[in-house]
Amino acid sequence: MKSPSLRVYAIAYLIFLYAPIILLPMFALNDSKVVQFPLKGFTFEWFREMTQDAQLGIAVKNSLIIAFSSATLSTVLGIFAARASTRFSFPAKGSIMGLIMLPMVLPEIVVAMSLLIVLLSMGVKLSLFTIVMGHVLVCTPFAVAILSSAFQSLDKSLEEAAYDLGETPLSTFRLIILPLVLPGIISSFLICFTISIDEFIIANFLGSGEAVLSVYIFGQFRFPAKVPSMLALGTILVLVSILLLTIAEYFRRRGIAKTGGKDTGGFL
Repeated sequence: MKSPSLRVYAIAYLIFLYAPIILLPMFALNDSKVVQFPLKGFTFEWFREMTQDAQLGIAVKNSLIIAFSSATLSTVLGIFAARASTRFSFPAKGSIMGLIMLPMVLPEIVVAMSLLIVLLSMGVKLSLFTIVMGHVLVCTPFAVAILSSAFQSLDKSLEEAAYDLGETPLSTFRLIILPLVLPGIISSFLICFTISIDEFIIANFLGSGEAVLSVYIFGQFRFPAKVPSMLALGTILVLVSILLLTIAEYFRRRGIAKTGGKDTGGFL
């Protein structure tokens, strides 16, 4: 029996969670530099002002480089880890997989501080590369979680049949397994890309002043005149994030359907 109070709680929770996202485009299109009600008018001025910011262009470029590199490395590592965990048994398997997934539950500020101390003690100069290293650490557990589901849904008889027909383990993986888990790989890449674009704490700790989108946005909120253009940028980021997550969910469901598995719910 469904509880009415539980339904009310769920609705109230969703309103509390998503109301700021709904307000974001409203103020981004408001013809006023002051973020307050009542709204003054309708304008695209803040979007135009945003596109004329040269420093923002550099930050976007750096963030895209970081996100693409992080998503690629995380997905590749996720393929190896997911394949090993779902196909093979080895000593301390549970402990090893637990350590791989640990960054998913650790506070990011703890991870960022730890990485900063280790890198500085090793004499590594902070740069975009160190941000990529941190993002890979954070994104890899998400890639493993998504890809483990994709590998678990595979029919092992297909792999055994390929071996019986003379295929090697490498050719079987390339010709049989990889095409079947490709939707999961695409989904993993898009999720990791989105996480990397949105991530702030590690980029702030390990960037050493490099122009990165999340850090740049945080810095611009110190100047009231810049707030409307940052709200416009935030609106675009929300739309892009929703688009990427929708595509990722599409490929996740497509992968499950392709392998004949049952969809028990995803991340959307």
